[in-house]
Amino acid sequence: MSFDFDRVIDRRAVPGSKWSRYPPDVLPLWVADMDFAAPPPVIRALRERVEHGVFGYRVPDTELAEVVVERLWKRYGWRVEPEAILSLPGVISGFNVAARTVASPGEGILELLPVYPPILRCPRNMGARLDAAPMTRARDARYQVDWEAFSRAIQPSTRMFLLCNPHNPVGRVYTREELARMAEICLSRGLTICADEIHCELTYSGQQHVPIASLGPDVAARTITFMAPSKTFNLPGLKASVGIIPDPRLRVRFVQAQADLVRAINLLGATAMLAAYRDGQPWLDDLLPYLEANRDFLVEYVRKQLPGVTVAAPEGTYLAWLDCREATLPDADPFTFFLERARVALNDGAAFGEPGRGFVRLNFGCRRSILAEALDRMRRALAERHAGS
Repeated sequence: MSFDFDRVIDRRAVPGSKWSRYPPDVLPLWVADMDFAAPPPVIRALRERVEHGVFGYRVPDTELAEVVVERLWKRYGWRVEPEAILSLPGVISGFNVAARTVASPGEGILELLPVYPPILRCPRNMGARLDAAPMTRARDARYQVDWEAFSRAIQPSTRMFLLCNPHNPVGRVYTREELARMAEICLSRGLTICADEIHCELTYSGQQHVPIASLGPDVAARTITFMAPSKTFNLPGLKASVGIIPDPRLRVRFVQAQADLVRAINLLGATAMLAAYRDGQPWLDDLLPYLEANRDFLVEYVRKQLPGVTVAAPEGTYLAWLDCREATLPDADPFTFFLERARVALNDGAAFGEPGRGFVRLNFGCRRSILAEALDRMRRALAERHAGS
């Protein structure tokens, strides 16, 4: 089966955040929302559910948990019991509940910076302290964990490590060895691990995602993991995800912390999630080579055509982290420069924490023609800037 990811879909015809925020002359390569139609089995399942015509309260079913359990085993060799699977309306709400499960106001949450803005905001949302561990960036632009900074950031009152893997925005897929070292440090210091693994199925050649909780029973007992079909199958607006909490006591505490605030999952979101996980693999098998080709095109273009900009090839996600600090841009603000001069909307790196200043995040989950046009606009803007300086 072959799917056409170059098909033109007019996203401005339907209101949506990605294509509605900026004027029509701006190409939006910002928020993590791909421009591709969802897998046909998902569309078919939604159509059948809508045509039934009645949208009553959803009763949790066992099929979704069984499908997720099977998928975790087949993809990662991680054996989980069905009762460990919780349906949730989103990963962001999930890790905010996890923080409330194990930490109190004034206590600390450990994070690797730069990081996805909602993760960055999580401690502040509950009055906790951000215990930040900046990563190091090598000459080849690839990020590594600074183990001294990681250990030093853990305080006596640090309660949780909020891990993002694959990492948004830097695109790292952490190795088994790196994850084992994270887990060893966290468990030795009494931390619970909360793993945002929403991009886990979007990894490229030579990379293998390892759920940190799969490292062993001792790690699983202290870990809350979140996954979702939203990035993998491009279903972000349907608000459906799963939490995986193998330890019964930790799971009870999490459910109690949910109260009645984020317990319900959208009926259509649940329908789409089941169809995606059960029947969407052929679509994903075609998507990944397309995204990898986009990634390679982007990296080559940046290295040859965008002077002063550097990027490491993302190992996972469809997000590229561009370092523009050597491009001598006005006020060292590449986000505003490319928006105003190139009419390309990216994500401002400053939103990912202080180490992100001078960077932008670019979403290459789009048609190749759009990606090429955006990069050409950025090249011309840089050329005009340097010609005028």
